[in-house]
Amino acid sequence: MDHDRRVGELLREWRTRRALSQLALSIRSGISTRHVSFVETGRTIPSPQMLERFAEHLNIPLRERNRLLIAAGHAPTYRQRPLDDPDLAQARAAVRRVMDAQEPYPALALDRRWNLLFANVAAEIFFQDVGAGLLEPPINMMRLGLHPNGFAPRVRNLAQVRGFLLPRLARQAAHTGDPELAALHEELCGYTTDTDPVHLDAADVALTIQLRHKGTDLSLFSTIMTFGAAFDVTLDEIAVESYFPADAATADYLHTLALDATNRVAAPPTPPDR
Repeated sequence: MDHDRRVGELLREWRTRRALSQLALSIRSGISTRHVSFVETGRTIPSPQMLERFAEHLNIPLRERNRLLIAAGHAPTYRQRPLDDPDLAQARAAVRRVMDAQEPYPALALDRRWNLLFANVAAEIFFQDVGAGLLEPPINMMRLGLHPNGFAPRVRNLAQVRGFLLPRLARQAAHTGDPELAALHEELCGYTTDTDPVHLDAADVALTIQLRHKGTDLSLFSTIMTFGAAFDVTLDEIAVESYFPADAATADYLHTLALDATNRVAAPPTPPDR
């Protein structure tokens, strides 16, 4: 386990993962190569400030920075609280406001492993006709999108979407060193027999997802928002994925869906027969 590993071993692993030499890290951080070597070999214990400088230049996630600090015998710097913690009520409300403002277009709040935290009403288009087992918490949206019992059968350009998402997931697993992301990538790769590489158009601003919903073909693209100044591990790992219509027909359809949903809610109850 990481809590049994020395800080020098962890630092060397992150440096190697970022494909940097000791000299390169020294130049970036302004800490001598001798000090970098001494930390990695266990000949010196780095201060919290030194570790933070290393972590900043190695782009280490906040969760892993805490592990470095603990491995060096220091207290963790970044708080880590469950999302339902009362102290995070304001942050939860902010995420909800962002997602509500996205209506009538879909929005999903995800954790670092693509598990669903919140979804707005419009995101229901992704949950139509999916296997019940995939809707057991935690709902993993990457799995839901590529699993044969998820909404993959409704994605008209599935090969293209898969060709975009799987390399992205592989890069994320490599960047974070998270074994669960690596396992998820291996699992999702097993759901395809495609062997030919998918060529994506570099001129495209974003990948378009062509999703069929109740007999209608929709065209969507997405953007991802993160908290840029989060000092809490939980907030640092939240991403809000917002979907937008890629054509006028999709926009009209989503607006109609939202209007129908509003009318169903607002409709008065049917009086009983006399």
